[in-house]
Formats: sequence, structure tokens, C-alpha cells
Amino acid sequence: MAMSNGDEENQSSGKRPKCSRDDEEQDERVEGEESELPLKPGLMYYPTTPCSFVVSDALEPDFPIIYVNKVFEIFTGYRADEVLGRNCRFLQYRDPHAQRRHPLVDPFVVSEIKRCLEEGIEFQGELLNFRKDGTPLVNRLRLSPIHDDDGTVTHIIGIQVFSEAKIDLNSVSYPVFKETCNQQYDHSTKYPHLCGQQPFSHHQEICGILQLSDEVLAHNILSRLTPRDVASIGSACRRIRQLTKNEHVRKMVCQNAWGTEVTGTLEMMTKKLGWGRLARELTTLEAVCWRKLTVGGAIEPSRCNFSACAAGNRLVLFGGEGVNMQPMDDTFVLNLDSANPEWQRVSVESSPPGRWGHTLSCLNGSWLVVFGGCGRQGLLNDAFVLDLDAKQPTWKEVTGGTPPLPRSWHSSCTIEGSKLVVSGGCTDAGVLLSDTYLLDLTTDKPTWREIPTSWAPPSRLGHSLSVYGRTKILMFGGLAKSGNLQLRSGEAYTIDLEDGNPQWRQLECSAFTSIGSQSALVPPPRLDHVAVSMPCGRIIIFGGSIAGLHSPSQLFLLDPSEEKPTWRILNVPGQPPKFAWGHSTCVVGGTRVLVLGGHTGEEWILNELHELCLASRQDSDS
Repeated sequence: MAMSNGDEENQSSGKRPKCSRDDEEQDERVEGEESELPLKPGLMYYPTTPCSFVVSDALEPDFPIIYVNKVFEIFTGYRADEVLGRNCRFLQYRDPHAQRRHPLVDPFVVSEIKRCLEEGIEFQGELLNFRKDGTPLVNRLRLSPIHDDDGTVTHIIGIQVFSEAKIDLNSVSYPVFKETCNQQYDHSTKYPHLCGQQPFSHHQEICGILQLSDEVLAHNILSRLTPRDVASIGSACRRIRQLTKNEHVRKMVCQNAWGTEVTGTLEMMTKKLGWGRLARELTTLEAVCWRKLTVGGAIEPSRCNFSACAAGNRLVLFGGEGVNMQPMDDTFVLNLDSANPEWQRVSVESSPPGRWGHTLSCLNGSWLVVFGGCGRQGLLNDAFVLDLDAKQPTWKEVTGGTPPLPRSWHSSCTIEGSKLVVSGGCTDAGVLLSDTYLLDLTTDKPTWREIPTSWAPPSRLGHSLSVYGRTKILMFGGLAKSGNLQLRSGEAYTIDLEDGNPQWRQLECSAFTSIGSQSALVPPPRLDHVAVSMPCGRIIIFGGSIAGLHSPSQLFLLDPSEEKPTWRILNVPGQPPKFAWGHSTCVVGGTRVLVLGGHTGEEWILNELHELCLASRQDSDS
């Protein structure tokens, strides 16, 4: 990035400088000029290479790291929780337990980095780094200071492009980066700063990524990052910040990260919040809170052990266990878009046999599918679908193939908006099940298909199935078979149904321990709990029947896509429900979790709802 005269004067000031208004205006003119320059080969950064981003706090001693992106974790082998709060110099150590940098790390580069940080100016150069396993890497590094409104340096943004260092650490002498650079690039005479001749000074060369057009930056680079990374890279310079503020770019980012189905569900939430704020709130969970609401209407006769789900902005309830274990067969709907929402009975031409202990799932926004449960004559294994938007809604039975065994207290979920997955449950004889079935309702003749796996989690009931990454499923908890016993489980398992040969595997989840924390917790074993799939792929667990004296209102957060998944406790303001059960909790619009009948553990008061808001409410003040 070009450097103004004011920056040159600040090099010798000995402190983190402030920027004047004239400097800012000159920076804006320079950035505008940079975008018109042609792209040259051999410049420092390439848009086709994944960039690692590190943010450090410049107001704290030793510039502790406060953020790293996923690329950093992948290339270095360090998890974010292992590096937060530390200075980034640990990458100069070949062993995580080493006390000093490796002798082949060029001390002149290290000294220049230190000088630039102290003077609040930009650094650009190369440095030998090491992965956590000791593998040497060439780090093409750029450090940019970020100023507040007063011109004080508040953060340092580090952009790192890692590449393999093809060296023998036992034979190569210092400095390493000069030789590897000469081996990898043949532009040494045209671009001497890449090959160590002047690697430490502040250059007039322009960062290659900024020479690309706005269209290429937006569509080919920014849109492929995660919302979290886009928010961070927006601090790099004014031009990138303006691009990342564009609503169309932000929607592309969310759509690529979360999928079109999820972003379609979130569309209504963005009309007031905007994609940028919504993505930030769902990533940081800064706006999460509990609130209580009361609705009208009535569900008569009273019942328990029903099943509920969300269809768009409507809550739908089917069946349940009435007085004297009477199986119910009626359908109720609560339209949250109404000015005064109230429960209403849905008039249907025909209903499935009454049942309780079944599952109710939503397909493609308005289709509902009910499966299994306990009826008048025992356990059931039938499936019925209902189009809630039809002029005359009618439950229609789906038959085809060999259905799963009759069962109750199983778990189900839907993937890709049209495929029903059923897992586990309990037979008439009290035997726990461990099978997994899929019913594709997009075909003309839907057919049940068992998903064969070489190994399956222990048989169980009352567990949860949560979808993330479009076709991946996380199983958690339940009452599981353990030898001759049946015990509550706190284990997590995952399967990807898009694989050619899908296989269950157990997730080794640890508990997150922050700096200064004396203890770390994982979710206590439980069944009949709530599992919420967030748009960003993380899972929230709470409620259910829990072993011991643990509170069901404690929320736990897990990202199953992490290399080493870690449970985190989520502290939420507001009044949570005293009880929460998976079969009576609905997720609306990807941002609202509504718990029905959470007033007491015995009496179901379905006019009182507790809502877990994952983002700011559209009808609330900004």
C-alpha cells in the first residue's frame, strides 16, 4: 500500500501515531488510484491463495491475539482457543513448548516487525514459521495498523499467506526465507523485495489484491469467505470496508456459507436488520435473550406428549396423549404473523390415527409429515403428509418400500427440505433401536430406505437429530443402552448422508476453558431435550430430563464442523422456561426458538410461550 509523507515522518516518532484529516483524504485518493492499476505477476498476495487473518489488540501489552480465521487454524494446526490472548510469535517456535524462537528464524525480520508495531506503521515481508507439528512454513506477512476516530492505533490486522518451506532444517543455514523465496519465484530482479534484498522497509508497491476490480473482489473472493471473516477483513482498508457493507455482497456471503434454503428462511429478518447485522448477531450471539409471550385460543381437550414444529411463521401441533392415555388425532396451528396470535383447530378431511410419542416435521415450508408413535392398537410405523396451504388440507398416507419397525420416542429430522430421516426409538417390547431410515418425498413414489452402516451408536430413545452443513446430522443424548442398563447419554455422533458410504462416528467433544476460568462444563447426560440447528451450523442444547441436579435452562453451544469440537456455555439474559422438551419446541425463521408449555413439568399451559431470540426482533427498536 502506498505510503504518504506523513507516514514517513511518523517512522521516527517512537510511538503509535495518530492520523490527521489530510492524511485520511490522501489515503482515500491513493486507494482510488490503486484500484485502477493493472495486476502484475509476482506481487505479494494472490487472490487464489487462501489468506490467514489475525487480529491483535494494540491497546494491550504484547499485542494479544483476539481473532483468527479458519484458514489460520488449518494452515498452522493451532485451534483458535489455543492462541487467543497470546502474541503471534509462537509461530516462530518449532515446538509448542519451546521457550525461544528457532535459530533459523531471521532476527532482522523479527526486529523490523517489532519496530513497525511500536511506531504504528505497516510491515510487509517474509518470515520462517512452524506448524504446531513442527513443519516449516514460509509466511508472507503483512501487518496493517487500524486507527480509531482519534487516530490511535487500536488493532493490528495480520494478513498471512502460508506456503511450504522446502528446506532441510538440519542442513540449511540462516536466513532461510531468502533461499526459499529465490527457489519459488523467478521475479527476483523485477521485484527485489520478495527475495530478501529489501524485505524490511515500507514499500511503495501496491498490494495485489487491491488491484482487482470491485466485481472480482466481491464475487470471487469476499463471497467465498465466512460472515465472521468478512467482518474482520472489512477492517483492512476503506475500499474493502465499503465492499463488505454492500447488502448484496453480504447476502452472497451468507448464501454461500449457509445455503440457499437457510438464507431464504432468513430473508424476512433482513428487511430491518440487514444481512450484515443479522450475520454478526448469529455469529457472536450478542443479541440472544429470553422473552415470554402469551397467545390466545385454546387447545382442547388438554394433552401432553404431543409433537410440534414450525411451518414458516406458523406453529403446528398434532396429536398427543389425552386423559386416560387417550391418543389424539387433531391438528392445531398458531400464526405468529397475526396481530393477536391464537391457536386454531385445522379443519381436515381426514386425519391419521390418533397417537402420542410420534414426530412431526416440516418439509418445504408448508408440508408436514408425521411418523410413528403409540396409538390405540399399539405402536405405529405409518407416515402421513399434509399440505397446510391447500384449500382443503388433507392428511395422506405415504406407502412404499419396507417401512421402519413400529416405534415411539424416536427422533426425526429433514434434510434438503424434502427428505425425512428417522432414527432409534423403542419397540412394543421395550427394546431400544439403533437403525436409521430415509424417506425421500420428492419422488413420485416415495420409498423407505434403510441407511446401512458398519457401525451405529448404541440403541436409544429420546435423543435429538440436528442438521448442519446441509446433509450432515448430529445425534446427541437420549436414553441409551449401556450393557444391560439403559442410561442417559451425553455423547454426540455425526453422519454425512451425502457420502457414498455414510458412516456414523463419535465426536470427541471437549469443554471450552477460557483464560482465568476454574472449570469447564459439557452438557450433562439427558433425554427429551431441545436441540436447535442455527443457520451458521452450530447446535444449541438445553432442557430435557437431566441426570443429577443440573439446571435444564443452561444452554450449551457446539460447532460440530470444527476439527476438535468444543462445548461452550451460553449465558442468556431474560427469564428462561423452567422446563423445555424437544417434542414441544419449534424453531421459526432460523432465529426464534419457541418453547411450548414450559410453565410446569406436569401441567401443559399452551397459551404461555417462552421465546429464545437468537437475533434482534424485527419489531423491536434498533
